[in-house]
Amino acid sequence: MEYKDYYQILGLERSASADEIKAAYRKLVRKYHPDVSKHKDADEKTKEINEAYGVLGDAEKRAAYDELGRGYQQGQQFRPPPDWGEQHAYAGADAEDLFADLFAHMGRGRRGARGGGGGHAFQMPGEDIHAAIAIDLRDAYTGTARQVAMRVPQHDEQGRVHMQEKTLSVNIPKGVTPGQQLRLAGQGHPGIGGGPPGDLYLEIQFNPDPRFRVDGSQVYQNVPVTPWEAALGAGIAVQTPSGQVEVTVPSGSQAGRKLRLKGRGIPASTPGDLYLILEVVLPPADSERARELYQQMARDLAFNPR
Repeated sequence: MEYKDYYQILGLERSASADEIKAAYRKLVRKYHPDVSKHKDADEKTKEINEAYGVLGDAEKRAAYDELGRGYQQGQQFRPPPDWGEQHAYAGADAEDLFADLFAHMGRGRRGARGGGGGHAFQMPGEDIHAAIAIDLRDAYTGTARQVAMRVPQHDEQGRVHMQEKTLSVNIPKGVTPGQQLRLAGQGHPGIGGGPPGDLYLEIQFNPDPRFRVDGSQVYQNVPVTPWEAALGAGIAVQTPSGQVEVTVPSGSQAGRKLRLKGRGIPASTPGDLYLILEVVLPPADSERARELYQQMARDLAFNPR
């Protein structure tokens, strides 16, 4: 029998990782699948690719293939060592029959294979879709719903591919944080040959807001205060993402001081904290009286910030 170099068929080095094998298989089968390819040998190429992945995609079968076929090249006449079957886990099986089985059968069991009826010899799951969805910070405190529109390929009855608009209603739970991914099972690209569809992964992003900065579940909020509130201390009302709160500004506060409100950050599984960052805002000197007050402060206060 002729030796089949499955690594060469998938365009891989023999040192390829399992992830590299999977990626090469998915790329090639989408290129040559008879439902989408115009290649004249698409059906034969697809069967060959599927057969190669059926062996290399299974760790045990790959190990047997590597050991039994070491030193052979594509197309060479293959004859395994006569005692190979006695030395390995396949003891009792004829080594040549075993290798023929690797060539002819193992690939057809992968990915929910189906046979007979003139159909293709395999099924392939659809690709996953990765997208981003933007929400406001307040939505992370309360949860929200969003409509997501996307274009995905669909196969018609004649096997032709066309793009179709799909709109999904997505429930976003409270407590989500930036970068978190929501998985919607079965909402990815359709499978090939009756295979299951992929999944849709939505990465959470927050709409920019100059008042807030988010780090994981921790939230930082800028809070303007007057010079006298900062210098003398005061109780002030602050509208936070979770509602209005009363906070005390300690006397002698400087711009940039942080007031920590424990547990008032994003309500994740471990709630974050909310940090109020004080911004001292000067009233404008836009009237005669305002200018007089500033001039009096300049005379009476021995203060040089430099």
